Amino acid sequence: MPVEYLPIVFFLIALFYSSVGFGGGSSYLAILSLFLTDFYEIRSTALILNICVVAIGTFVFIRNRVFSFKMFWPFLVLSIPFAYVGAQVRLSQKAFFLVLGSALILAGVFMLLRFVKQKLESKEFNNTKKLLLGGSIGLLSGISGIGGGIFLSPVLNLLKWANPRIVASLASVFILVNSLSGLVGLNVAGTFKLNQELMLQLIVAVVLGGSIGSYLSNKKFNLKFLGVLTSILVLYVGLRLILLHGFGIKI
Repeated sequence: MPVEYLPIVFFLIALFYSSVGFGGGSSYLAILSLFLTDFYEIRSTALILNICVVAIGTFVFIRNRVFSFKMFWPFLVLSIPFAYVGAQVRLSQKAFFLVLGSALILAGVFMLLRFVKQKLESKEFNNTKKLLLGGSIGLLSGISGIGGGIFLSPVLNLLKWANPRIVASLASVFILVNSLSGLVGLNVAGTFKLNQELMLQLIVAVVLGGSIGSYLSNKKFNLKFLGVLTSILVLYVGLRLILLHGFGIKI
């Protein structure tokens, strides 16, 4: 695929992911790895794009009074410092993509299970569980270079924590704060690098896609199709990363 098509592809990714409260960082990483050779530039670019998409979603969720800080703060307390620490862990490129691919396959399976299960009643956690879950996913998000919402949201849906819109709003905020924390970690570690010309084009694309996806999500449209499509995309990306970087097989 010519590099000129990247903004179109990233627009569609941002649209799909933002419709379910995600930023798309996992797919940005996978696609950028086909075009960029500098591993640190790939991670830095994906984090910036993640922040652009979920910042829009976070604003819309807060404006529509879906997000409640009182409900969500325990998830964030440990995730922010752990994402900072995780971003400073230095992995080889092969190890990084194998870890990311495995995590994405697991997340994709959880996301699909959400759509085959019947509608469930909300169930509250205690703060200790929220702290532990947020901290562990924050660390994984820092290491993998994505915001972590793609791991948190399926878990919360399977554990019947709240309805999908509330979970999506938490995922959006969770991704935003962890991506910012991870970005600071990359700066401190001296591994933050960007291609400014390409960055500008991709920011415009994901901002447009993220705006449309967030609008659809908050208008309570039936997003099951987009959710399933996003789940399949996550599974494909995860499988592709493992086959490519673990076995040298391209699909």
